[in-house]
Amino acid sequence: MARLQRKKSPGTKKKKQDAASGKQAAAPAAPDGTTGAAPITKKKAYTVSRRPTAVVKSKTEGGGKVQNWWGLSMQFLREVKVELKKVAWPSRKQTMGSTVVVLVLVFIISAFLGVVDLGLSNLVRLVLH
Repeated sequence: MARLQRKKSPGTKKKKQDAASGKQAAAPAAPDGTTGAAPITKKKAYTVSRRPTAVVKSKTEGGGKVQNWWGLSMQFLREVKVELKKVAWPSRKQTMGSTVVVLVLVFIISAFLGVVDLGLSNLVRLVLH
C-alpha cells in the first residue's frame, strides 16, 4: 500500500539543506536590531468538563442502589439528548432516496440468489437421479 507524502514548505527544505552543508540560516534582522521571528507561545490544552457522576451510597442507607441507578440513568439520558442535538439529520428527500436505493438493491440481490438457488437445486436433482 502506498503511503501518502505530505508536501513540505520551501522553508523546511532550505533548513535541511543548510543543516546538511553545515551552515545555519540566520533569521533576518529587523531595523530595530531584533530578529523577525515571532515569539513562541504555548498552546492551551483543552479539557472536557463533565458533571460529577452520581454518588454511590452505601448499602446501609435506605434505597442507595435505587437512587444510584436512577441518577445514573438520568445522567445517561441527558448525555444522549446532548449527543442527539449534534447529529446532522438527513432531509426527507435524502431519506426517501436512500430508502428507494436500498429496496432496489435488496430486490436485485434476492432475485440473483433465487436464480442461483433454483439452478443449484436443479443441478443437484439431476446428479442424484
